[in-house]
Amino acid sequence: MFGIQGGMTAVWVILMIIFLVIEGIVPGLVSIWFALGALAALISSMLGAQIWLQATWFVVISLLALVVTRPLAKKYVNSRTQATNADMLIGQECIVKETIDALHGTGAVSVAGKEWTARSAAAEEIIEEGAVAVVERIEGVKLIVRKK
Repeated sequence: MFGIQGGMTAVWVILMIIFLVIEGIVPGLVSIWFALGALAALISSMLGAQIWLQATWFVVISLLALVVTRPLAKKYVNSRTQATNADMLIGQECIVKETIDALHGTGAVSVAGKEWTARSAAAEEIIEEGAVAVVERIEGVKLIVRKK
């Protein structure tokens, strides 16, 4: 009997360590709740609880921790995105300041008083300097435009 209990204690310790290692490796919170569940199961194992009760503690505490803390964690941990007004540029006309040529990797446009690196929406289309184009989308720091 003691062998099984001691074995389960080791299982819960190993699971808790695995969940904590995963938490340390992966960005964002993904497994901390299960580490807490494993801790609860570990404590119940050390107090002599049967295996079914240990598993129940693991599931209940993991789910409870997940449900209670996930919304808060999501709000504060993943709040590093910074809103920009760049999406306002989509659909606006722009003036080509440097010939847009995907083959040579060149192209710049001026829109809303700012100069942007630009590429043509049609990969092989060349848009000459001075032409008017329309912004279709933004990819990273480049505007993807089409000739008007």
